[in-house]
Amino acid sequence: MPLTLLPAVDVAAGRAVGLTRGASSEAQSTSGSALEVAMGWVGHGAEWIHLVDLDAAFGRGSNSALLADVTEQLSQLDVKVELAGGIHDDASLEGALRTTCERVSLSTAALADPDWCRRVIQEHGARVAVSLDVQSGGHASDSGDLRGLRLSARGGAGDFGDLESAVSLLDAAGCARYIVTDVGRDGMLNGPNLSLYEVIARATPAEVLTSGGVASLDDLRAIRSLAESAPNIEGAIVGKALYAEHFTLAEALAAV
Repeated sequence: MPLTLLPAVDVAAGRAVGLTRGASSEAQSTSGSALEVAMGWVGHGAEWIHLVDLDAAFGRGSNSALLADVTEQLSQLDVKVELAGGIHDDASLEGALRTTCERVSLSTAALADPDWCRRVIQEHGARVAVSLDVQSGGHASDSGDLRGLRLSARGGAGDFGDLESAVSLLDAAGCARYIVTDVGRDGMLNGPNLSLYEVIARATPAEVLTSGGVASLDDLRAIRSLAESAPNIEGAIVGKALYAEHFTLAEALAAV
């Protein structure tokens, strides 16, 4: 099975931006509005868009009306949207689910309220994914499992618990999909943390979307190769490498 590729469109102050590092607020504007950038990826073959409200993620505002409009226009083209950014309570979740997005991704900060996470996963099933922003120190656990790995939400301060406990709780609730990011690599173009993806994929029956660090077509081929032995690795979110023109989306789609 080919990997699913999701070009990331991060939005701040109503504009598409590129993050220098996913765990920080450093960003630079791209050329074009969020809709223009998303449509550009669609024109090059994207069937999914990972659409992120950075202002909501960092607690400094919201682009919800804009993202709802972008999502509606993409859905009219049969392009699926994964909506993310600051979804951690009933109000933010309900607003996201009212759009025409295919699914939403709960922020890692939502894990501060495990009972709420459990309830919304059970209520909304596969329409809800959970972001696991992992502080790995560049490596997965030395033991080859999830032990010792910690969670740190994008835009959030502090520690959001250990990864092993979070995955155990979410699996028990029936979580269908995780979006796994090594926050030390996100936006840094220093290669994906394949060992992290592997230990998570082997620890859960849920689907796994990889995120962070992709810099080359070889990186995408490596994720595809990993998926041959861990078939619940279903795809990759790619951002900065596309914007920096390390490869085209057409080349990336061909590589996976």
